[in-house]
Order: sequence, then structure tokens, then C-alpha cells
Amino acid sequence: MSPTRIASASESLNEIATLRIELKDTNPLIWRQVEVPTSITLKVLHDIIQIVIGWFDYHLWEFTIAEQKYGLPMDEDWGTEPRKQAVKVRLRDVLKAKRTIIDYVYDFGDYWEHRIIVTDVRAGNPEIAYPRYIAGERAGPPEDCGGIPGFYDLLKARSDPDDPDHADAIEYLDDYDPDLIEELPIKYALGRIAARRNAAKARINK
Repeated sequence: MSPTRIASASESLNEIATLRIELKDTNPLIWRQVEVPTSITLKVLHDIIQIVIGWFDYHLWEFTIAEQKYGLPMDEDWGTEPRKQAVKVRLRDVLKAKRTIIDYVYDFGDYWEHRIIVTDVRAGNPEIAYPRYIAGERAGPPEDCGGIPGFYDLLKARSDPDDPDHADAIEYLDDYDPDLIEELPIKYALGRIAARRNAAKARINK
């Protein structure tokens, strides 16, 4: 590989962006802020969203960017719009100037809608491992709880001893605290993605 191509590849890997990930229709808003390399694929972006919100990747998912859909490869579209494979598209390939809005749906049954706002594309700090968690508020909902309506119904039932579903809600939610983010597992999981990225950088720079 020529020195020019090596420099270009290295610079591309060092570019990062700030992402604000919001779980739509939550009140108070559930959100996270992370910094990610723009060289990641949309599949890796999916992995990052799963980690920071607290999902377990049990279900299908899909991105929509400027009316184009991206997701997993499927044998058939099942009547939906054709989608591009998320593993073949990098974040930098879909970015617009200044700000990009990405819609992401997880679990087509519960239909958790997320809004990702991508801003501040810039050179990353070579001393920092990316992706990295910056901030957030409130825990993500439990998996398979019935979407936004089911989530808030569960919280309401747990807080009301007179609710007929009170006991079931307590059992289902267990020790779930809607106001608590477990940040350490998030940082560890993002660190594993960063380690894979650093290994790729090392191979390019050889």
C-alpha cells in the first residue's frame, strides 16, 4: 500500500462524530450521548445502540436514512421496501453536512423507535479509544414489555398496590430502576468494540 493510501485510510479511521440517541415517545426522555468513529458500519452502529440503551439484540431492526432503509440481509422483503445491507454501509457514507438524522427501529412487534442525531464530525483524539460513552439519562425499558404503552403500564401498575396487575408488574420488572443507568457494562462493551477497531488500525498502519 502506498504512503498516500496509508495516510488516507488512517485519517478516515481517526474521524469521529458525536451521536445523541433518543428513545422516542419516552417521558421523561431516555437518551444517550456517545462518540463513534465515522468508519463504523451501520451494523456496528446497531451494536452500539443495543449496548447503550440496554437491549439484548433478540429482534429484527432497521435504519431509515433519507428514506433509504438499511438492515440485515433477508431472503425476501415480505412486502416492505427493499433495504440495503447495514454491514456494507459505513456511517461516513450517509452523513450530511453539519447534522444527520437517522431513524432506527428495534423489534417490529414492540416497535421501539429511536432518533439518532449525528453532529460534530471531526478528527478524534489518538489517545482516546472510540466508541465511548459520554452521558445519558434513565434506563432503557425491559425487553418484550409491549412497547411504549406496555412499558408505562408496567411502571404504573408496579407503583399502585391497588392495580390488578401490581403483583405481575413487580415480578416482571424485578429490581428494574427506570432512573438508573448501569454505565460500567456500557463502557466495557464499547471498549470491546474499540479494541477490535484498534486492531484494524494496526493492520492498516503496518
